[in-house]
Amino acid sequence: MENKRILIADDDEGIVDAVTMILQVMGYEVDFTYDGGAVIDAVKNKPDLILLDIWMSGHDSRDICKQLKNDPIFKEIPILMISASRDIKQSALDAGANDFMEKPFEMDSLLNKVTHLLN
Repeated sequence: MENKRILIADDDEGIVDAVTMILQVMGYEVDFTYDGGAVIDAVKNKPDLILLDIWMSGHDSRDICKQLKNDPIFKEIPILMISASRDIKQSALDAGANDFMEKPFEMDSLLNKVTHLLN
């Protein structure tokens, strides 16, 4: 079986580094971008899951999520939106996100959500 590919889109390099390391140890292939404007290009590699920070370098990723979920090529890719703002969970789900996590998060919780969304 081919390894699952996960795209991490977050402008916090510390989070990207930590999550990348954990996911690679778990056997996932990981792509990442720190730039909200580069997410759509990065998705062209057809990841199996997208971890998407809501606020990135001036971009509101809820718009990116809506765009992906309205695209027949990408709409089936699960999106886990992540944010330090607790009060925007519903708007993330309304934008089409499959799930939501608030920062800071426990790696075990993240891995549980990743496993659930990939199965």
